[in-house]
Amino acid sequence: MYGRGERMSKIGRKPIQIPDGVEVKLDNNQIFVKGQKGQLTYTLPNGIGVNFENKTLIVTRRSDDNRQKAFHGLARSLIANMITGVSQGFTRVLQIYGVGYRAQVSGDKIILNVGYSHAVEFKLPEGIKVTVDDKQTTITLQGIDKQLLGQVAANIRAIRPPDSYKGKGIRFADEVLKLKPGKTGKK
Repeated sequence: MYGRGERMSKIGRKPIQIPDGVEVKLDNNQIFVKGQKGQLTYTLPNGIGVNFENKTLIVTRRSDDNRQKAFHGLARSLIANMITGVSQGFTRVLQIYGVGYRAQVSGDKIILNVGYSHAVEFKLPEGIKVTVDDKQTTITLQGIDKQLLGQVAANIRAIRPPDSYKGKGIRFADEVLKLKPGKTGKK
């Protein structure tokens, strides 16, 4: 089908379906995506273009040089994430494990008590919403920008990453930890 070095990007060539209620505009090499949850903008890399056909977007590239091949699939994924974000949104859940460890929301800040001598305040960037459950051990982050949401979740986890012996700390809800065995005493 394709010769050596002429492979198409499997992700880059997939068409993106535009759901109802989502507007996509192209201005020079900027894409504006607007939906019921908000609006996002992305600047296309040089050599990458977008074609519109009946509620479908197709990401194209001008040539087969390595740089454009690398950006082809990336641009398609980022545009697809923007469309999903403005129509459905993204959610990331963090769990807090440890005796006395808890979180509270105060305006645009999360106040974390995670075993330090003081409470840690984390200021949320604009566009990220947070809720904490009744037990104050589950943090749910919501937003339309997948990259920003993931970065905020990683920054919160970095405040107190889970330790490798007891698992105490902040972890992602779907994260699986392999705990180390503790010391064994003399017999």
